[in-house]
Amino acid sequence: MKQTLERPSRPAAQTAQHLKVNSPKSEAGNKRNWRPVHPRIHGGKGYSGGGIPRFRNPRKWAIIWGGLGVIWIATVWLTGRLLPAESTLTSLMDRNLAPAWAHPFGTDWLGRDMFLRTLKGLATSIQVGLLAACGGGLIALLLGLAAASGKAVDRVISWIIDLFLSVPHLVSLVMLAFVFGGGLPEVTLAIALTHWPNLARIVRAEMIQLRSAEYIHISRRLGHSRIRIAVQHMLPHLIPQLFVGVLLIFPHAILHEAAITFLGLGLSPQQPAIGIILSESMRYLSAGMWWLAFFPGLALLLVVRAFDVLGGSLKTLTGTGSSREVV
Repeated sequence: MKQTLERPSRPAAQTAQHLKVNSPKSEAGNKRNWRPVHPRIHGGKGYSGGGIPRFRNPRKWAIIWGGLGVIWIATVWLTGRLLPAESTLTSLMDRNLAPAWAHPFGTDWLGRDMFLRTLKGLATSIQVGLLAACGGGLIALLLGLAAASGKAVDRVISWIIDLFLSVPHLVSLVMLAFVFGGGLPEVTLAIALTHWPNLARIVRAEMIQLRSAEYIHISRRLGHSRIRIAVQHMLPHLIPQLFVGVLLIFPHAILHEAAITFLGLGLSPQQPAIGIILSESMRYLSAGMWWLAFFPGLALLLVVRAFDVLGGSLKTLTGTGSSREVV
């Protein structure tokens, strides 16, 4: 009997709810709050879930831009290295020619083709930057590994890093280049000795963080030496940061090599370097020969930008720290 009396209440409640939902006020409110559903936002074709397009994947863009940077740098370096020495000989019949199809970058006051000379200068700058960046990275790695050996050594290394960071790169570079003298090995050594402090600080910070790891404490309890722990357990974790840091040192090394060569403290005038080209072209800008400085400077900026993009792409792929920390 109780069930018979309660059954009509359910359809009545559902009917009341149905009337409430389909009332004119509710329909007007639903029309007022209605928004179109766009297929691009809710998993349409060519898009991933969550409203994020697939072509915005940063790792894919990092691979694309990094590959383009490698191709550009390798092309410039190989072309400059494979050019014969006779390609930059003087030709007094072709002096001071404006950019044309035969000479894309024009010719200088001695009739030398500025396009071929710029390629040779870029190859020399890339070689100097590669050697200097690897030298600076090696110094940073050795100091970072030594900082993990003990607190006393860590204090000394921190003091050395702060000492070098207190002096601007270019000032210390000019001083070392003046002491060592001009030449390719001397300039490379001077750049390597002035471009390691920031990378060494990052490596030291990573080493301090790794010292508190659990597996490092277990290795110490097993009786392993500090040098063995630093080389076998800590060094593999530093390779991504070190590789990205060396690549980000590269553009600064190239620019600083061109700067001290422009000031007359770098490479010798007989070597086709970008700094020498820019230094010599300054005398002829007032005569209207703008192409002598514009095209070599633009080519240098493109190479430097390619290294910067390559370092940023590797930073994205490896998940290391900010690229500005290594500058």
